[in-house]
Amino acid sequence: MPQNLVEEAEASDHRKIGKDLDLFVFSDLVGKGLPLLTGKGATIRRELERFVVDEEIKRGYKHVSTPVLAKTDLYKKSGHYPYYKDTMYPPMKIDEEELILRPMTCPHHFMLYKSRPHSYKELPLRIAEISPQFRYEKSGELTGLMRVRTFCLADAHIIAKKEQAKEVIKEVLDLIDFINSKLGLIKGKDYRYRLSLGDRKDEKKYFKDDKAWGFAEGVLRSVLKETQAPYFEAENEAAFYGPKIDIQFKKISGKEETAFTVQYDFVMPKRFDLTFINEKGREEEPIVIHRSSIGAFERTMAFLIEKYKGNFPTWLTPVQVKVLPITERNIAYGTEVLKKLKTEGLRVELDDRNETLQAKIRDAQLEKVSYMLIVGDREEKTKAVAVRKRSGEDLGSMNLGNFIKALQKEIDEKTIN
Repeated sequence: MPQNLVEEAEASDHRKIGKDLDLFVFSDLVGKGLPLLTGKGATIRRELERFVVDEEIKRGYKHVSTPVLAKTDLYKKSGHYPYYKDTMYPPMKIDEEELILRPMTCPHHFMLYKSRPHSYKELPLRIAEISPQFRYEKSGELTGLMRVRTFCLADAHIIAKKEQAKEVIKEVLDLIDFINSKLGLIKGKDYRYRLSLGDRKDEKKYFKDDKAWGFAEGVLRSVLKETQAPYFEAENEAAFYGPKIDIQFKKISGKEETAFTVQYDFVMPKRFDLTFINEKGREEEPIVIHRSSIGAFERTMAFLIEKYKGNFPTWLTPVQVKVLPITERNIAYGTEVLKKLKTEGLRVELDDRNETLQAKIRDAQLEKVSYMLIVGDREEKTKAVAVRKRSGEDLGSMNLGNFIKALQKEIDEKTIN
């Protein structure tokens, strides 16, 4: 790697920036790979979660909540246990049951689906959840927020008729592209798709059904081609229950990481005996599309920290505005400005330290605050604020009400500034 890229990658490392901006910490007493988000880090996570949930509900997803524990039998039935037991935590014997922390959510969602009969008129049925999950990662592979032992996934399972598969996957890719665009991620530059295929000869790793594999891989490939998505193919990277589309994010170093996946599943409906009543009044087996819309929030935060070097779009910035009184006598007006901004739901702080204005500006810039509002005698007299951006650009004096409207528009539209 060229030296300039090495230096840029080091300067963009989310672990360093996360520490400098007080976004997350780790504790030896809590355990390796178990991040603790600070108030600022949790703000970013909360904004991402609200955005995702609201957008998914608009698009017809039913958000649910299921337990983070389940009987080991559930994962034996799904087939995950023999495939993933080395990355699962040990079972816990509780009374007469053997429970395990869940490494994925799909079996829980299947049991919700099975709780009552379903008609073809309900399909595709989109079950979604902001889902805490737990996977054992070797200590040498743990990397900040990028690779952790507990994470929260924007997870969903779409139960559909086989002939609906293509349209469902197109809708999923459209959702992913929309969310990524609002995060300022450019398709083809910041991320691309990988079509991950199975190996028909490897019957130990992959479920044996050549016809189903051929159909599923054909559907995924045709969707990628029809939507003109930037993609490449990779052999022997599929899940055991079907092929998948991996969303590959490019890091500053140029290295690609799999952020999350869209998986075609023709195995779980058989294992769990999932059915719906078709147009002829008969039971029929659906297919399942497993998908995430933003991936694990921890990993997505790591990508965003590195992409923006901590200079997040205002809607994600933990502290959006700092009010900077020039002198002690301006603190009362600064407090008045603070209260008005807070009333409008903006994230704002008042710097009332006995420091020079230049020191306050410098510290706010180091904190990557989006806007600084400087208030002195002149601003107090005219009920205005002197606006300065974190880039150092001076926007001059502005009516406070006009500033609030402009800022709210920027946040509502999720402008990439």
